[in-house]
Amino acid sequence: MVNTESRLNGRRIAVTGAAGGIGQAIVARLLEDGAEVYGLDLRGLETLPSTVQGIEMDLASPESVARVVADLYATDDRPIDLVNSAGIVEDNVAAEDMPIAQFDAVLGVNLRGVFLTCQAFGRELLAREGGAIVNIASMSGNAVVNFPQRQSAYNTSKAAVTALTRSLAVEWGPRGVRLNSLSPGYVDTPLNHLKADMHDVWKRDIVLARFAAPAEVAGAVSFLLSDDASYFTGSELLMDGGYSLR
Repeated sequence: MVNTESRLNGRRIAVTGAAGGIGQAIVARLLEDGAEVYGLDLRGLETLPSTVQGIEMDLASPESVARVVADLYATDDRPIDLVNSAGIVEDNVAAEDMPIAQFDAVLGVNLRGVFLTCQAFGRELLAREGGAIVNIASMSGNAVVNFPQRQSAYNTSKAAVTALTRSLAVEWGPRGVRLNSLSPGYVDTPLNHLKADMHDVWKRDIVLARFAAPAEVAGAVSFLLSDDASYFTGSELLMDGGYSLR
């Protein structure tokens, strides 16, 4: 067993989408590993642990992101690492019928939001010559295309997240900032529970025959942020239970 009790001791880490199923698990794991955690979300902040500073932020708004970053550094100059966990998905819409506003909305959160937060938090990390960022992508970004559900905007946005992560890793790595993406498969979240009629279809192609637990995703995030992953940058860590092998 690896002792992670102090893996992130003393580190400051901001998590977007902190009130979501995966986001909450990430927050809990980072706290367990010794970090000081800031939970960023538009709603649901009251669900976060009392030891977490919940902050309302619209990650698709440059002004909102800039305000939050400025406030976080106003009284404490220590670097703040970042986990981009926020994301949305269109509800099984055929590409030929999708309103462009819906396509833009998905990319606005899943890609534009990731860029804006990476940019704002990244500037501060570059100024302090070190830090780590983890962007949550998806197996559907590169390894597979979600099927039979129709999610062209979501799949596109997640592929773009991995490309953005690699691009920023090349730009910022020589200046001490590491970026990696984590691409989960199907995860046992409340959102996934709404699609119970699809569970047997999805599990049929998962080699491990089950969904990932949010805590498993959180453990991978903690690893990528930690010094144990100090030689990881620009990597996409795929954790899909073997789904893409079928």
